[in-house]
Amino acid sequence: MPENLAKSRRRPPFFCPVPLRRRKDGWTIKRQCEFLACHYLTGNVSAAAKAAGMSRMSAYRLRRRRDAASFAHAWDAELTPPGEGWIKSEVDWRKVTSEELFRRIDVGLVAPLIHRGKVCAERRKADDSALLRLLKRLDTANARSSEEEPGA
Repeated sequence: MPENLAKSRRRPPFFCPVPLRRRKDGWTIKRQCEFLACHYLTGNVSAAAKAAGMSRMSAYRLRRRRDAASFAHAWDAELTPPGEGWIKSEVDWRKVTSEELFRRIDVGLVAPLIHRGKVCAERRKADDSALLRLLKRLDTANARSSEEEPGA
């Protein structure tokens, strides 16, 4: 692995894992993290997919899924060199359903932790933006219902 390649790129950011059925041979959260970490280290999709135990084509299929915007954003963000400005997320929060917001709050965000060229753990944190969006929607819905009540 060329040392300068990894240093000239952004580390894999936190992302919301793609929700998939539970399968032993599928894209688990761990495999998604391993793919992003190896892709960060090598810059090669085929090598990253092989390291995660998946095929290159399945990685691209995963990326194209409608509910994989966060994974695709993390993939793109690590290809952008540092100092090239802020990478804007492409999530249109108006189109995210309340069920999806609940799922994001429940699962949270993950990112691979890389030490000496290997994935040693997954970092996890709460998805605060999803929680705030859901609270805002509930407040708006509550305000509308109180305005429509007779005698209020």
